[in-house]
Amino acid sequence: MCMNNDILENIIAAGERGESVPLSVLRESCPGTPAVLSLNNGRRIDRRIGIPLWATEKQRSLVIEYLCDHVYNMLAAHGGHCMEIYLPDGRPELRELFDELRARFVPGRGYGKCVSVALRSGKSLGFDGFPIRALTMSEYAAPEAAEDLGRGELQERLLRAAERARYGTYCGLDVGGTDIKLVGYRDGALVHLREFDWDPSKSPTAEGIIEPIMALISEFRALLGGEKLDGIGMCFPDVVINDLIVGGETPKTEAMRANTELDYETEFSKLTALRERLSENCRENGRVRIINDGFMTAFAAAAELAAGGQGDRLRDGVFAISLGTELGSGWLLPDGSFPAIPLELYDLQLELGARPQRRLPPEDIRSVCNENSGLPGVRRYLGQAACYRMAMELRPELLEGFICGEEPIEMISSPQDMRKPCLERLTALAEQGDADCEEIFRRIGRNLSRLSNEAEFLLGELPKSYYVFGRFVKHKRCFELISEGFSELKSDVKLLLADERMAFSPLMKELGARPGVSVAQFAQAVGGVYLINMDRR
Repeated sequence: MCMNNDILENIIAAGERGESVPLSVLRESCPGTPAVLSLNNGRRIDRRIGIPLWATEKQRSLVIEYLCDHVYNMLAAHGGHCMEIYLPDGRPELRELFDELRARFVPGRGYGKCVSVALRSGKSLGFDGFPIRALTMSEYAAPEAAEDLGRGELQERLLRAAERARYGTYCGLDVGGTDIKLVGYRDGALVHLREFDWDPSKSPTAEGIIEPIMALISEFRALLGGEKLDGIGMCFPDVVINDLIVGGETPKTEAMRANTELDYETEFSKLTALRERLSENCRENGRVRIINDGFMTAFAAAAELAAGGQGDRLRDGVFAISLGTELGSGWLLPDGSFPAIPLELYDLQLELGARPQRRLPPEDIRSVCNENSGLPGVRRYLGQAACYRMAMELRPELLEGFICGEEPIEMISSPQDMRKPCLERLTALAEQGDADCEEIFRRIGRNLSRLSNEAEFLLGELPKSYYVFGRFVKHKRCFELISEGFSELKSDVKLLLADERMAFSPLMKELGARPGVSVAQFAQAVGGVYLINMDRR
């Protein structure tokens, strides 16, 4: 047990000074008298943490936050349909602490956001509700050891998928927060390439999100004379289970959640049924696959490694991240399957400090709080919102022409959404050697290392190489800066740039040969075409 209240006081004082204090600092400084968080999502996932003693009400509030953050992170990473918390024997004051925790985990904003996701995803799997129960450590029994993942013929399967994709007409879509990317192939030839700027968070209805996707597919089909497709593969930035979008708590649906003229669950169910709408564009035996955008990133990387004859790098699976509007993360297991978990690492809580920045409203770009939850999650430490916040801290002049207002300070959204142009300016200045912009991307790398440490605590052993895609690494110098910051704090994992040097498969090589087109930008869309063909005979 952590007996020294000075640790809690130091964290509180640092936070009030505006300093960042990683969640892991308190966990690693209090190794004794453990509690166990046991989540069930079809199998048991147990994580052990120490719960420190407290002497003041402020210290107690910090301990509650520390415990809530761990529960939230487990749900964000693994999903689940129930949780049991085993508390240390001989500490009855923790029962009251648990009651306060449970009161925070009700569907809705804040910590309840992940409960809302768990309820929707659980419903799709036949579960009802999300109970959280308290027990004592004397009642705890360790779960059975997890099954060892099989090492199947992953490289051969991926190569067969790439070969099958050369025959037929396919569409791959990468749906993001500021744009949709589409690739269209007919018999292995790239016949359509499209990047469509949008802002789904402003749509008050599901149809406002679905319609642009359908219109882009119709545009591609029009080039083909209206013929139907052999398959559509799409990645979508939300929790996706069995090709069904089941999350519903991302910024993409912000305006839908705020629309009091409709029932949100009914409206969101239209997004859940998107696969059926997409199928209308396919032939009778055509296929539609939808997966999370982060998982598509990992799959696309694996397909290129297989095509490049680097099957040895697939032995431990593939872990990939995409840095753009937000952070996407994906994990392809060694047996060629995707873990049936949300893996919403972009939503994790890492921060126990930064108290002044927390008091700012989420719409203020200086805030560390996310718009959709109100909590200080990863979104404000990685992704484009993090760049804006860091630019304000380092040199506000970097954002001149892109921001408006005084309290709160916001990104200009009308008549033009200035988020993407602003990020492009920051990346270009970093490429040119602007010291403050270089520091922004080093900080992104340091924050990524913090996320990596938390991911390993939650998920267990991950591959020791992460493949990085997305707009942040379009400029090689930005990737180098991110890698510098990452390696300062984490030297046992290597970041690998997913650029033209990873264009090995036939479809990706053709894409990479197009002038002005980045493999890092369109890889997920191409991955969608291969995914359709992964299990075809």
